[in-house]
Amino acid sequence: MAKVSVLIVDDAPFIRDLLKKALRSHFPGLQIEEAINGRKAQQVLSRASFDLILCDWEMPEMSGLELLQWFRGQPDKAGVPFVMVTSRGDKENVVEAIQAGVSDYVGKPFTSEQLIAKVKKALQRAGKLGLLQGLQAPHPSTGIAQSSVANLTGGRKVESPPAAVRSEPVVRDANFGAESKAAASPAAAQAVRGQAQLRLAGQQFACVIKTLSLRDALVVVRRGERVPQVFESGVLDMEQDSDQSIARINAYVHAVAALEPKVDSEWIKVTLKFVDQDPEKLDYLSRLIASGTAQQHYSPSA
Repeated sequence: MAKVSVLIVDDAPFIRDLLKKALRSHFPGLQIEEAINGRKAQQVLSRASFDLILCDWEMPEMSGLELLQWFRGQPDKAGVPFVMVTSRGDKENVVEAIQAGVSDYVGKPFTSEQLIAKVKKALQRAGKLGLLQGLQAPHPSTGIAQSSVANLTGGRKVESPPAAVRSEPVVRDANFGAESKAAASPAAAQAVRGQAQLRLAGQQFACVIKTLSLRDALVVVRRGERVPQVFESGVLDMEQDSDQSIARINAYVHAVAALEPKVDSEWIKVTLKFVDQDPEKLDYLSRLIASGTAQQHYSPSA
């Protein structure tokens, strides 16, 4: 049986592992290679051919868009599916990627089902899906959350937490204790006042940022239709004060706890571990920590 190969390009090991797990659970014999950024992917693509490319947008050295533009300029590469796996979904970004020749989008965070659906769609168009039928697992595993251009460019509105929670003293989980002792370090968790939006599994949470470091964040959210799950992939959206654009920090849920010591606590604390290695995002986080204030990118009435 002919082999079908996929190249995964992302600077975050957590995201690469998430993609590999989803693909292998559904197509056990699928050949998978990976690259940590666009420059490394360029080297791999110069010496090998692939049936599908799954690529992040924001990466150091060479972005996903730059890699796409280079790839489409290579001979005989116009028909190879190139799918962006990204938290970027602003209209101008979508248009720019379409003009460069992107095949489709998978929105971060995503579920295994949503990813597999996009992979099948891309390979069907390329005439490669039939080669995977014998490799297909009978029961694909469920995964981690949110999809496609529609979800990337919008979402249902959520209520902002009240002022009473915003003014509450900082509460740190146990894993923040060691870092708080090293407050002089740029990576140490610092108390940061502000709001953001946490996107998980098809649901959006207005959240209050309580502490922030280059590696993680502690946020408070209102209990919604479901509670965030440990190891669930997510995106923390924060407005950049320079140009009011949105900084999208990829993360996973590290810990969940009730804000109040009662079973039916309306508010919960969520510890997020960041997975991005992008220098621009790390620089933004450094400036945000130094200022001690996170911008609010949505109004309370939103």
